[in-house]
Amino acid sequence: MNYWLNLTIFKMGFWLTWALIPILVEIIPSIISSIKIMIQNIHPPKMTMPAKMPMISVLIPVHNSEDTLFACIKSIHDSTYPKDLIQVILADNQSTDDSFQVFAHAQNTFSDMNLRLIHTEKGKAEALNAALYGAIGTYIINIDSDGILEKNALMNMVLRFENDYDVAALTGSILPQKELLKKHGSLLRYNEYFEYAQAFLSGRVIESDNNQLFTMSGAFSAFRKEAVMRSFLYDIDTIGEDTDMTFQIRQRMKRKVGLCANAFFFIEPIEDLSELYLQRQRWQRGEVEVIHEYANQLEMKEFFKNFMVQRLLIDHTFLFPRMIWLCASVVLLFFRYSPIMMGMSYVIIYLLYILVELLNYICVLELLQEFPEEKSFYRKQWWVTLTLPFYNFICSIIRLIGVINSMTTQVGWNSESFSTEKKRVATVVKNDFKRNRNEDNK
Repeated sequence: MNYWLNLTIFKMGFWLTWALIPILVEIIPSIISSIKIMIQNIHPPKMTMPAKMPMISVLIPVHNSEDTLFACIKSIHDSTYPKDLIQVILADNQSTDDSFQVFAHAQNTFSDMNLRLIHTEKGKAEALNAALYGAIGTYIINIDSDGILEKNALMNMVLRFENDYDVAALTGSILPQKELLKKHGSLLRYNEYFEYAQAFLSGRVIESDNNQLFTMSGAFSAFRKEAVMRSFLYDIDTIGEDTDMTFQIRQRMKRKVGLCANAFFFIEPIEDLSELYLQRQRWQRGEVEVIHEYANQLEMKEFFKNFMVQRLLIDHTFLFPRMIWLCASVVLLFFRYSPIMMGMSYVIIYLLYILVELLNYICVLELLQEFPEEKSFYRKQWWVTLTLPFYNFICSIIRLIGVINSMTTQVGWNSESFSTEKKRVATVVKNDFKRNRNEDNK
């Protein structure tokens, strides 16, 4: 007993110091947030129906979307929101496939809908900006063409606006489609599903309550028309146009941006690690761009209380010591540090992360009460809580690479693929090894 006490307490001081980073920055705040959400769920706010439902405009940017567009339009048609109060604008930004034929087929099939198509310049931001000028609704709702709306999503979104006049913009909740996961599920895809569920139904709930939502989802977001038309519209020069719009409304216009947790939009699951790599680097580049744009608005007297600074510390600053910690584990083995001691430190942190994931798991189950099918599917995937810490760690490495690439390469919509960068790193290591060997032989 004395041996294990000595090993875990007196000889783990170095590693416990490193462990304070994830414990203080991630684990403890996550536990506190989870408890807050569970308390809030005991008495959820009730929504009242307005005397007259408003007109809404649903904008869909389209680019080579022939495989998914019809299902997307059908989900709008099948919505519980009155069809005579829905205007749908497809903004085709230079598709080269048969997206127009899909639109024509949908127009004939759903003849009771106000459905139109416009042609725009290439790019999602350009497409949305052009569609905004043709929108006639009191509320503007943007959705991507490769997903489908839950039948009550539009109604729930509008009711949230009508019951809280302080809210100028809302983001919906995004989840990968469970039907596709059942057919073509993989470990990566199930982890992505849990990540989305916990991000929107746990993390963003707290951000929304504090009016600190960092970004509205580009796949599903909504605005009061008067608010979005007073903005600078979507920035066509950034790959984080959804984040930029969030900051415009909250930082520049001093309006409230929130989350409508019970408005769901279902997307296609991630294909593979390469797509995850490109997607998360793009998100990270967009985040860095927007933070750089709005950093001059920070006030030094409340510097560390600012949510943007806190986001920087977690997503950027603390990524570096986390990576150093990982590399140090290998190096210190050569300095005769006890592998048992190091292994136990990792196990302790892993178990703490599991605790956080379980708390988030319970929170999500509570927030899925009114969606029994989704709740049943989510509940059966409890085992993902055991693998999610590893998935999150992989995503953090990708984010770190995204930060480095954003500082060293020109920003574009797509970064280099994982296989391309892997080959480049292998080539550099191989050349360095040859150079060092040649120098040793001299």
